[in-house]
Amino acid sequence: MLLEVRQQYTFYGVLLYVASTIFVLYLSMGEPEGPVWKGLFWMIQLFVCVNAVAKSFLQEGRGRLLYFFSITSPGNFIIAKLMFNAGLMLLMSLVSLGLFVLMLGNPMPNPVVFIFISCLGGMSLSLVFTFLAAIAARAQQSAALMAILGFPLVIPQLLLLSKISNIAFAEVIQGGLAGMICVLTGLDVMLVALSLILFPFLWKD
Repeated sequence: MLLEVRQQYTFYGVLLYVASTIFVLYLSMGEPEGPVWKGLFWMIQLFVCVNAVAKSFLQEGRGRLLYFFSITSPGNFIIAKLMFNAGLMLLMSLVSLGLFVLMLGNPMPNPVVFIFISCLGGMSLSLVFTFLAAIAARAQQSAALMAILGFPLVIPQLLLLSKISNIAFAEVIQGGLAGMICVLTGLDVMLVALSLILFPFLWKD
């Protein structure tokens, strides 16, 4: 965490990206309707996650990785990365949501529910891209490999988040929200388990 916090230019760069992008949306669209607002929010979250989380492995030099290899186990290292990136995306989700409400209005009929969903969704996306970045960082064409691996993993997760958001945006209380959140949590647990299983093999290389 200390090493990541020292690289504050990454955090401020992502924060500038979020603020400027939402401001451009405000100038272009004003206050959009609920479905458009929701779609734009998850699109911004996706790009924020790519910029903030996916680079966490890709920017690590060989010397630093060798240092990490000498002081800790692969399981501890990948868990630490997953936890830090989840916390970072939790913070960026709250910042993005606050800027969206400030500039693009508040079409949420159930704001408390959507705040919970946005935080959970941000952390879920961070787990996906941390897992992908850990694999792609050991390859030659890391950016291309991450795009190829990420498509089949990110699209189902975004579709699930969209369905959960539709329930949160409904004017009346609908069933199925708890079940979908359980499915999303199950996907997160599976990603953490895959990371713990696969990363030690990459760590040795």
